[in-house]
Amino acid sequence: MTVVGAYLVFDGATVLLAQEHPPTGTVVLLGRAKLELAPVLHDKVLHTDAEMNKADWLTATAAILGILGIGVGLWWADAVAALAISGSVLMDGWKSLRGAVHDLMDVQVTTVDNSEPLPLLDRIEETVTAASGVGDFSIRVRDMGHLFHVELRVVPEPARDLAVDDIEALCRRVAALDEQIEDVLIMPVRRIPHRVDT
Repeated sequence: MTVVGAYLVFDGATVLLAQEHPPTGTVVLLGRAKLELAPVLHDKVLHTDAEMNKADWLTATAAILGILGIGVGLWWADAVAALAISGSVLMDGWKSLRGAVHDLMDVQVTTVDNSEPLPLLDRIEETVTAASGVGDFSIRVRDMGHLFHVELRVVPEPARDLAVDDIEALCRRVAALDEQIEDVLIMPVRRIPHRVDT
């Protein structure tokens, strides 16, 4: 205890002498800025970091309220604060774990908060539907971090073969939908055996 106490005295004294200001406000502002920027960049790592920043200040606030509650005689305040903190951490952990597992398994590509399918899927579907010579098709978009890899299986319309020029033109149109599309692969097939869940 003597060593820990000495370290705390040393740490507190150096902070005071160096006039270091606590970064709490900056962390909150940075967390909010990151939350707004993450969907624009489609950066799940940035979104997770912003969620951690948010969790830090929420946890600190709950702990302060628990201590203040004890100070005014509410014996249960600390336990309630601990439950709130642990519940928040558990929920954030579960969401992050579920999103990471889905990304590793290449399931349907989603927004950075894993709450809904990526809107880019609808734009790709509209582009392929409007393409001449394409009948049935399936779409699979792989999330490669900051970039997307698009795979299309297309069935040419009856009595029409898709020429190489048609396929290349469709590749360019799909790639132009979003600057984060790194690669577009189109595979002409005779039939789609089953719908591939993007």
